Parts: sequence; C-alpha cells; structure tokens
Amino acid sequence: MKKTVLILLLAIATAFSQPQKSSPVNFAHLRHLTQEIVLNGGPVSIVHVYANYPDYEWVEAADSGQEGIACVDDAARAAVVYLRSFELQHDTSSLISARSLLRFVMSMEAEDGNFYNFIRRDHSINRDGKTSFKSFGWWAGRGVWALSLGYRLTKDSDVKFAGELKRCIERSLSHVEQVLGHYGQTKTVSGFKLPSWLLYESASDATTELMLGLIEYYQATHDKRVKTSVEKLADGLMIMQDGDMKSFPFGAHRSWETMWHSWGNSQSFVLAYAGRVLGDKKMIASAEKEASGFYTRLLIDGMIKEWNFAEPKKKSEFEQIAYGIRPMTLGLLRLYDATKNEIYLKMAGLAASWLFGNNVLQQTMYDSTTGRCFDGISDRTRLNRNSGAESTIEALYTLLEIEQYPLARKYLSYRKTSNRSTKEILSATFQNDAGDTLVLTMNLKRGIVQAQGR
Repeated sequence: MKKTVLILLLAIATAFSQPQKSSPVNFAHLRHLTQEIVLNGGPVSIVHVYANYPDYEWVEAADSGQEGIACVDDAARAAVVYLRSFELQHDTSSLISARSLLRFVMSMEAEDGNFYNFIRRDHSINRDGKTSFKSFGWWAGRGVWALSLGYRLTKDSDVKFAGELKRCIERSLSHVEQVLGHYGQTKTVSGFKLPSWLLYESASDATTELMLGLIEYYQATHDKRVKTSVEKLADGLMIMQDGDMKSFPFGAHRSWETMWHSWGNSQSFVLAYAGRVLGDKKMIASAEKEASGFYTRLLIDGMIKEWNFAEPKKKSEFEQIAYGIRPMTLGLLRLYDATKNEIYLKMAGLAASWLFGNNVLQQTMYDSTTGRCFDGISDRTRLNRNSGAESTIEALYTLLEIEQYPLARKYLSYRKTSNRSTKEILSATFQNDAGDTLVLTMNLKRGIVQAQGR
C-alpha cells in the first residue's frame, strides 16, 4: 500500500515538474466586460459592448443612436467561445459562464422566434433601434448559433436546460423556412448573380452565422429538415462565389450583392464544416477554392477591409479588425479537418499571426497577459487601442481554436519579411525571431499553392 502511494505521489510530482505549454487564451478582459443582471425576473449575464483606452471601463454603444450597453451579438459569440472552451478543454467554469450568457440570449428572443438585440442602461430591451429591432437577421443568426451549440453540448448532461434551449431554437426554425421560401430565385446586379434565399436576400455573411447554428443543431438532432436547410443555404453561398486562382475575384465569396468584406465573412468556415459533417465534397471544394485563390493572396499581399467586385478599383485596406481574422483562420482550420492537407494549418497560423504583429503596423494586437485585443488598425500609422467585446471575443475564439493544432500554433510568431509578384508566381517569405522561415507560394501556371520551410 505504501509503495503504491509513493508511486502515485512521484507520478504527480513528475507531472507538475514538467514544463507546461502556456495558453495564449486569457478570459480576464472578457470577464471584466461581463456583468450579471436580472432580466425578465431571472439572473443572466451580459457583455458590455465597449471598453476604451486607457482605463478600459465600460462604455455604452451609440454608433447608431443610443443603442445600449450590451447585445445579443456579443453575448452569443462569447457563449460560443466559452462553450468551445468547455468542449475542447473540459473547463466546467466556461460552461457556467456560457449558461448565464445563453439565458440572456433566450431572454431576448420574442415568442414568434425573432430576436431583439440591445438592452439599455436601465436593463430594458431596446425594441425599436435600427440595430436592435425584433427581426431575423444578424443577431438572430448569432443567437441560434449559440443556442444550438449549447444544446448539442448539454442535451445529455442537463436535460432541463437543454430543453429550454431546444424550445427557443425550434421557434426560430419557421423563419429559416420563410427565408428558404425563395429558394431557386435569383437576380443579377452589375453582372453578378444573387440568390434571394439568404438573410437580407443576398447577405451570405450573416447567413454563415445562422448556418453554423443549424449545423450544430443537426449534429445534435439529425433532423432532416435542418439538414435540407443547411444544404439549400450552402447553395446560396456558393452562388456568391466568383473566379478562381487565376481569374478575378479569385474564388472569393461575396458578402452581400457585389461587395466583399473581411469581417464576419465565414463562408469557407461554414462550408468546410458543413461539408465534413454532411459528407458534401462540393461544399469543401468551394471552401478550398477561396482558400487557394483568395486567402493565399491576402496572406501574400496583405489584409484588406473590403472590395467592391463590380468596381475593382474600389478596394479599402482599413480598418482592419480581429473579426476579419477569425473567419479566415477558422475557415482554414476546418479545411484541414475536412482534407487533412497540412498547408491549411500553416496558412491558418499565418492568418492568426496578425494578432501578434504580422500586420502593417508590426503591432501586437492581442495581449495574453490581460486578455485584451485592440479594436483595430485604423490606417498605416494609427492603432485603435480600445478593447471592446467584439475584438476581445474574436481574438479569443481564434486562439482557442488554433492552439488545438501545434503545427498552426507554430506560425503565430512569424512575420512577413518580403514578397514578390510575377506573371506566374506570387510569393511571400515569413520569419520568426529565431530566423526560421516559411515561403508561401502561389504558382499560377501550375495552379497550386505551396508552403515550404520550417
């Protein structure tokens, strides 16, 4: 008996003496932004929208009038991050945080399955603001995403809570069916084909966040209605894709009508994820086309904010934000999951390295000691040092996911040192402080992307 105890103690001591891999994920600032309040007679958690440099105290949102202090947009995304932390790291404290945020999201759903977005300083619901009115759009899509992931992760361990989540999700599905009532209808704007069965008719960006929820719900229920909805919405996303590696706009999925923007443009993320779950090679191929033709160009030439493909000269480089980095990074990670092609892990690491200085300012955007992520790069000389909910959540989500892949994590410290462009070859060299290099190359003649080095 004594020998057994001694062996056990030695094993524990050995485990604690081993160097532990430090995680860049730090929830401290997100916890600072979070407040527990009473809403509809019960305790819920909210996430304050803004926190400004230098003291990072809470600031009310007023970008579109007096919006409020907190919203479903941020609470739902924070819940997703905590739920993934629970799923990936078995962190029960993250599940507790997620549950309280999900209760806020549920409280903001109307009986008809639409969602409000903001609450005011007095904790009343903003029912008529243009970023908060009852509807089935951006904040509803994010709400369904969080509720569905919550349902998948709690349906076996907490039947009562999962039942509440399911009732909320089911209420919203009638609105998905209403959107899909236009399935097959298209129109053309400036020569670009638009589907009419996405949120806001052609908003593939907003639709991706809804689809991420539907995929989670399908995995939990195997509901054939939901599977069909995902497939039809994916058809719409793929109509919004144009060009290939060699032809403009290089396989990018448009965000809305003729516009592409980096923030929230999660088409490759959702198509690779859905393609793997549903066994649909066409979806995965669409994600690969964007990754090879468009994402590679962004990594080589530099990030941009938006681009009007109908007027190619209308391209904006700034503002660059973490919400533009997360969709690309997770799209590449999910592509690796679907294809096992390691080039996507290397590209994901390079994409996320924007957070650690691989950007136009060579500025570290995320501080792992505080958990803050700066709100953005305003232009080639200015950094926005505020740290609100969106940037914080998106950075944490990016890093939580990428640290699951050692090969991707390896490239977080790399920065671009040079790039070159010819008629047939586009390439960039990335290097870390130790002098290790990685060369990312797009060979247009052969139609391939390569990442060579160490």
